[in-house]
Amino acid sequence: MISESTIESVIAQFERGETDYDNAACEFASRQPSLLSFLISEQEGALSEEEREFLFYLATVIWKSVELENPGLPAADSERISDAEEANWAILDASQKRSFREQLDLFFENYPEEDLLAFVEDALTIDEEDLEDETFHLTSEGVEPMFISLKTMIDVLTEN
Repeated sequence: MISESTIESVIAQFERGETDYDNAACEFASRQPSLLSFLISEQEGALSEEEREFLFYLATVIWKSVELENPGLPAADSERISDAEEANWAILDASQKRSFREQLDLFFENYPEEDLLAFVEDALTIDEEDLEDETFHLTSEGVEPMFISLKTMIDVLTEN
């Protein structure tokens, strides 16, 4: 299980410049080409440029966090990515909940990577304060596909 402290450490290293984000993103791309391809192809046309950049930042934080606790991760298989994504969309589509946050409760039930999932939830949850912030540009239309993509990524990177 990837801990909250590992996730926070990765973010802090990026913020302080101890770990170069661009180098980490390139390393992620070279070690996980199928995941990168999935993230690019799934979001084409669905997200704004800012949302895509944010998605890749979150994906890099997730990958780096998993890599720190499980060095030498094998490259994700495109078939497994597709299966995981399909399963995640099925869970979301079956939800009768009204709010996005309520829908996410289903994903947390018995999920071993709760801290990674909470990181994604916190990053993607739009609240009233965010809507008033003119510099905040995450759209409600972009949140669901971003969540499913990142949840799929967590699933394939952390499966045994």
